[in-house]
Amino acid sequence: MTLQLTGASRRDLLKASVIGGGLVLSFSIAAKAEAAAGSGAQALNAFVRVAPDGIVTIMGKNPEIGQGIKTSLPMIIAEELDVPWENVRIEQADCEPKLYGSQFAGGSMATPMNWDDLRKVGAVARAMLVSAAATAWNCPSGDCKTDAGHVIHASTGRKASYGSLVGLCAGVAAPDPKTVVLKNPKDYKIIGKAKPQYDTGKIVTGQPLFGIDVRVPGMLFATFEKSPVFGAKVASADLDAARAVKGVRKVFVVEGGSRLDGLQPGVAVVGDTWWAARKGRNQLKTKWADHPTSKQSSAGYDKRAAELNAGSPMQSLRKDGDVEGALKGAAKTLEAAYSYPFLSHAPLEPQNTTAHFKDGKMEIWAPSQNPEPGRQLVASTLGIKPEDITVHMTRCGGGFGRRLSNDYMVEAAWIARETGAPVKLLWTREDDMHHDLYRPAGYHFFKGGVDAKGNVVAWQDHFVTFGDGAKVASSAGMGATEFPGRFVPNFKIDQSTIPTGVPTGPMRAPGSNAIAFVNQSFIDELAHAAGADPLAFRKQLLGDKPMVGEGPSAYNAGRMQGVLAAVEKMSGWAARGKLPAGTGLGVAFHYSHAGYFAEVVQASVAPATGKIKVEKVWVAADVGRQIVNPAGAINQVQGAALEGISHALYQKITIVDGAVKESNFTNYPLLRMADAPPVEVKFVTSDYPPTGLGEPALPPVIPALCNAIFAATGKRIRSLPIDTKQLKT
Repeated sequence: MTLQLTGASRRDLLKASVIGGGLVLSFSIAAKAEAAAGSGAQALNAFVRVAPDGIVTIMGKNPEIGQGIKTSLPMIIAEELDVPWENVRIEQADCEPKLYGSQFAGGSMATPMNWDDLRKVGAVARAMLVSAAATAWNCPSGDCKTDAGHVIHASTGRKASYGSLVGLCAGVAAPDPKTVVLKNPKDYKIIGKAKPQYDTGKIVTGQPLFGIDVRVPGMLFATFEKSPVFGAKVASADLDAARAVKGVRKVFVVEGGSRLDGLQPGVAVVGDTWWAARKGRNQLKTKWADHPTSKQSSAGYDKRAAELNAGSPMQSLRKDGDVEGALKGAAKTLEAAYSYPFLSHAPLEPQNTTAHFKDGKMEIWAPSQNPEPGRQLVASTLGIKPEDITVHMTRCGGGFGRRLSNDYMVEAAWIARETGAPVKLLWTREDDMHHDLYRPAGYHFFKGGVDAKGNVVAWQDHFVTFGDGAKVASSAGMGATEFPGRFVPNFKIDQSTIPTGVPTGPMRAPGSNAIAFVNQSFIDELAHAAGADPLAFRKQLLGDKPMVGEGPSAYNAGRMQGVLAAVEKMSGWAARGKLPAGTGLGVAFHYSHAGYFAEVVQASVAPATGKIKVEKVWVAADVGRQIVNPAGAINQVQGAALEGISHALYQKITIVDGAVKESNFTNYPLLRMADAPPVEVKFVTSDYPPTGLGEPALPPVIPALCNAIFAATGKRIRSLPIDTKQLKT
């Protein structure tokens, strides 16, 4: 049996047909539901197949980047289909949005976007199987039930396996998915039960799953050299020296364009092996043309941010009440300047794509988080019709937002077309570090005031970011409703921008990964100024109004209060005064990607060296009423918290003369296992639809760690990564 999803996010009708002994079922936008036999359905999106032996194959529709969605989305279908999980097999779908709808990994959107539709996929199939059995048994469908891949006649106990019913389903009218009865959550057998990631066995035994593993007959290997200064053109290169290297097949200059997330100028070297291509590249001795951004630097950005703060902001993002008057009347006031650096995504699998151009058509194998825009980019850049491009989605060895862009895909496609053979393009680690779309750096200049009762009465933030006037760079903006906006009566956010030649883009919890650091750290400063318990101070700031705002910008303060209360209990916050000297607890919370998260970090600082030891992290999360796969959910939360700690302790991209200074993990270190603390996770359920988990656990851990360091040492962290030299006593 094959289930299919096509077109819009809400499907009205279904149609079914029998092919090769199995049922094909597809959502469509037809006028009515109908069942028909014929070969036309073979081209439809095969979502689920049920074989005569009862084995069910479910297609994973979205890219798998380690977030476990290849497992959890099929779990949703299998639950409503009422089939044993041990009988389920999962295959990765190709990029076919006309059949599967949206296929991307980003924004923690997979569960909320697919929760309703995929349950209906399973429920419709189950209803059709029941109807087929009821027709065969000459009884009403209501007399039948399902269990573990069988239809059962309730009164007689007669049983038929799904596999035995497949051939009978073509004559069954598919029900309108709006009318199917979905399972009561109390009856779930798969959803809510911990399942290991489907590919784990293959990963730990080194079986080929990732883009870097792709092999096709006759394949050559390529490397692509680009200017250290983003977008600079090739002035000269010793192509003959590169061609003379044994195993090098082809060397050529790529003119490229101006898009920093597209095909940039460079030199391609193609060889029989990747090492041959790499050796050829070493002989190029490329010289690059002058570029307008070659004089830009991190030091220059720092200086310009201070200059902009000394002047009038370029624009106002939000203004409530009278901030200046409230600051004058406050019992205590504070000023603080915060900053954070550019960050590289640094996925363990460097960027790569395999491409083959033949007979006017392009076939691509790519570890992309966003494959359809990649297809469109290749089409527009190479002048190929999108329908003549096939994109196979491979597993991604990490993404964190980097693979939402597809520059590596269009590079491989261009090189393959010029080469006339299948080509695998593989970036070096240095390529990956030097040609990322970086998490933007930023600067926040705060003023705040509290009254005699410890209430925040004034908040002002001059946010200096990157962009051109009012247009900010990708992922470099801040929303006007960021907390504590709407919770402080006199509140103002102003913005100024700095032009940059550095390409930027989304990184795990875009925007929030930096905004939570600065806002929750400054809230902690205000709590200290008020002489208040930092956690109680946050509860007071949230207030007793359960909901603030309406629609997409609504903020559910009641849900945030719930996770704060949970993490307070989990961490033993009330007993923090008993911790040894040099050890402290810090707390922070943040709302992002529809998830409410509060986190406490316990950290200690060695006074002689300033060395930080993160001892434990507690996370309380509210992502709605249902956790699809608890094992995957806990992994996502723990991984996000550990990545945030890595950001805080180690990671920084420095711009010098318009180029990235850092080149590899030697000077861009990541958190190692020996330094990774235990992360305890609690899910606080609430009566809201389930939301995603890949991103919202990261933002609060950074300020919680910084606030823990203050509790341990009395020293504030206002810039990242943390400089341990400043913590020595």
